[in-house]
Amino acid sequence: MTVQPIKRIVVKVGSSLVTNNGDGLDRAAIEQWAEQVAVILRAGIQVLMVSSGAIAEGMQRLGWQSRPIAIHQLQAAAAVGQMGLVQMYERCFARFNLHSAQVLLTNADLDHPERRANAKATIETLLSLGVVPVINENDTVVTDEIKFGDNDHLAALVVNLIGADLLIILTDQGGLFNADPRQDPTATLVKEAFAGDPQLEKMAGGVGSTISKGGMLTKILAAKTAAQTGASTVIASGHEPQVLNQITQGLPVGSLLKARN
Repeated sequence: MTVQPIKRIVVKVGSSLVTNNGDGLDRAAIEQWAEQVAVILRAGIQVLMVSSGAIAEGMQRLGWQSRPIAIHQLQAAAAVGQMGLVQMYERCFARFNLHSAQVLLTNADLDHPERRANAKATIETLLSLGVVPVINENDTVVTDEIKFGDNDHLAALVVNLIGADLLIILTDQGGLFNADPRQDPTATLVKEAFAGDPQLEKMAGGVGSTISKGGMLTKILAAKTAAQTGASTVIASGHEPQVLNQITQGLPVGSLLKARN
């Protein structure tokens, strides 16, 4: 796997990984990522996390078996779940002597010039202090973003905002396949391609699980967005041991979608 020299990365983790497919926050998984982030920081690479999971955690705490449709129920679930999500990240990063910070954003924040500049300045300051920003969509106040948006897109916008070199999207699949590996046993992994290639969008299908909002298509589109500022994207399994360390060391894991420089 060939990637450009890396100084700053954005790592996005999905709901199914963070909540162990909806069974509650997966502390063991989050601790593993925190441990890997500590190693990456010591190597001089800045790390931002974009984490899904607030609504899924809220559903679990409230005893809801399926994702509600009513917008205010979704907002309520997000408000409840965000409490547990941020506490879990704080505890896990603290185990490795790292400070973390919660940053809640919406697409509207990044569209408005003044709010965008403020968000960028805050995140840049956190990074300069060695703090790991944990970014999530502000689901308690947005409406269309909950209904139509996804954190893959938000992660790509964060890449654009702070000029990251690499976007890592961790999922429950091994990467991008030329067909759905859950349906087609002959599906093969796309190890390397160019972000924005129309063929990639034709390969990607499905809309994700009952817990997560996105599917592989949203990850392909996120890679396309990240490439606008020259960042490549790696889509890989969050269950892969030392996946973040492998990627930052340039080892072949998952699917590398390169920006056309």
